[in-house]
Amino acid sequence: MPVKVLVVDDSGFFRRRLAEIFEADPRLTVIGTANNGKEAVEKVQSLSPDVVTMDYEMPVLDGISAVVNIMKIKPTPVLMFSSLTHEGAKVTLDALEAGAVDFMPKNFEDISRDSAVVKHALVDRVLTVARTRLSSSRGPVEALAPKVAHKPIVTERGVIIPRSRKRISLVAIGTSTGGPMALQTVLSKLPKDFSVPLVLVQHMPAAFTGAFAERLNNICQITVKEAKDGDKLEPGVALLAPGGKQMMVDPRNGGCVRILDGDERLNYKPSVDITFGSASKCFPGKVLSVVMTGMGSDGREGARMLKNSGSKVWIQSEESCVIYGMPMAVEKANLADEIITLEHIGERIAREVN
Repeated sequence: MPVKVLVVDDSGFFRRRLAEIFEADPRLTVIGTANNGKEAVEKVQSLSPDVVTMDYEMPVLDGISAVVNIMKIKPTPVLMFSSLTHEGAKVTLDALEAGAVDFMPKNFEDISRDSAVVKHALVDRVLTVARTRLSSSRGPVEALAPKVAHKPIVTERGVIIPRSRKRISLVAIGTSTGGPMALQTVLSKLPKDFSVPLVLVQHMPAAFTGAFAERLNNICQITVKEAKDGDKLEPGVALLAPGGKQMMVDPRNGGCVRILDGDERLNYKPSVDITFGSASKCFPGKVLSVVMTGMGSDGREGARMLKNSGSKVWIQSEESCVIYGMPMAVEKANLADEIITLEHIGERIAREVN
């Protein structure tokens, strides 16, 4: 049965063009359109779509308010469209916090062109978002108890595995779809006196990573910043790979990051594999890596290099992922040392390091 799509946008051209692209794929069917957020909420209730594509700037009721109402009344996976600006990035992050699953840049020129690449990307993203599971209260489902690869020790604070004796010099985290809110959950639990540096890779456009780093920095006790070429690795500072670039860990100057354009043939910019792979060479056996929610398999080969060097590889549990793609790729390759629920990853990292 085709995935049922509701297209929401105040631009008649954009609605028609998206509908044409989706209807041309037998796996999708457009069951309705709406030109404002109020109409979108009403049609979600009456039509029960499998996925909603949502603009954020609309009359009557804006996209973020519409997402909030949809998640309260009838939780449905939402794919946001947003402009490639700093302000658009902040609005998109608000939408993700409200419960939207993922986002795509709203580019009229790309949508106007009869590009097979653009069509494939749109359809693939809609199908992926439609597969996410939602709860009635919080958007993406989060499991309540950790799932671990070893027999756990149950304490009053939850399920915790004893800290290992291996010294950690760097924490490396990679994520994609569902990652912004997952990273927020994890990093907000790290203490102010966190004693090692962190490197973060989130699949995002170039215009978004600066705003995302600002948001994380405002809500976390540790410092979070968008990485710049030559930034030193410092305890309690998380460096977020800039969108459209590659971030490599470099041992020079006591440890720093290099920001490079990278190979155009790579699917992801930034790439988890690139950052993890470089970290494995700079800190052999001393990296704690975590692969979290996201589609695809970016991070698997980097995790393999880390594992071969003696470092730890953790993954987010399937039941707490928005998309269990990247962690699943690591698990299927038998590279995961532990499988941990999102809500417990932050406290486990703090325990392992401090």
